[in-house]
Amino acid sequence: MVRWRSGTVTAVRRRWAGAVELDVDLPDGDRMRALAYPALVGDPEPGDRVLLNAGALLMGLGTGGYALVVALPDRLPADPPQAGDSRDAGHLVKARYTPLQPIMLGVDEEASPHHARLAAAESLDGMPVVTADLHSALPAILAGVHADAPGARVAYLLTDGGALPAWFSRTLAGLAGHLAGTVSVGQAFGGDLEASTLHSGLLAARHVLHADLAIVAQGPGNLGTGTRWGFSGVAVGEAVNAVATLGGRPVGSLRVSAADPRPRHRGVSHHSLTAYGRVALAAADLVLPDGLDPELTATVTAALTPLADRHRIVTVPTDGLDAALRASPVGLSTMGRGLDADHAYFLAAAAAGRYAAGLLG
Repeated sequence: MVRWRSGTVTAVRRRWAGAVELDVDLPDGDRMRALAYPALVGDPEPGDRVLLNAGALLMGLGTGGYALVVALPDRLPADPPQAGDSRDAGHLVKARYTPLQPIMLGVDEEASPHHARLAAAESLDGMPVVTADLHSALPAILAGVHADAPGARVAYLLTDGGALPAWFSRTLAGLAGHLAGTVSVGQAFGGDLEASTLHSGLLAARHVLHADLAIVAQGPGNLGTGTRWGFSGVAVGEAVNAVATLGGRPVGSLRVSAADPRPRHRGVSHHSLTAYGRVALAAADLVLPDGLDPELTATVTAALTPLADRHRIVTVPTDGLDAALRASPVGLSTMGRGLDADHAYFLAAAAAGRYAAGLLG
């Protein structure tokens, strides 16, 4: 459950879109690094008392090393300017029935200027959609897309398996200007557009953001239990189904690694095999990058063979992708490993982006 702490802000550190990093001193003399989302709790200043949820930080879980600011109890932010007794500014509740549930304007609800368009939308019109189970794949996929199609409009669908606030992601902040926009779906929030489901989010990407191509992945900080089914990224298989249902073209980015110390994630991660082999009921194009180490290629190929009855396994050339990855506007990191430490992982994601770009014609 929640491990509460109360402390005083002593310093404001980094800021990025939607988030601010703080130093907070506790009454017992300890200091914690904390993260606040000003849109939810207000903008902390030195001297402010803050209430913290410190549980994940104390347990060493994947919060980026932060306690999270729950409130500035002595300096509450002002109410939003919109009337509080009307749905005119939206009534889409995210992180529902938690103490910090925000109420947002959903892209397809009645008060939205896009309501009529999305009420009539039925299809993605064949739009390629790359699905990935980790947030760290996002910039690598985007690098692969823009290596061959620099003018392509790419939307990102932030699903709710990891961080719910889009503001947590420094990757997203660094990709501003390189994406057509972010749609936060399900319980996730803080994107350029808000959608209640992945299906409505995909339609919004196509018909509101006018994306040529979309990427679906959970936010940072995924949940995993070391079991086949106990991983939040398994939902990538459901994303394949959603894309196919809406008349899109699913492209699967495989989680490939020769560097992960856990045997279940070497070669093709068992999570990719479960998501695409057991959860995805619709066919996808699963992308295998050319140019991997021969032993790794053999291992990956053997693991994918049982999936070939349902999916199309495609091999994509990787010339130029290393340079595209190194030119990424944000740093590349997965599970603490950078590009050179886990080159195959990022190359596989970039190859999926390249393949999807090739479907644009």
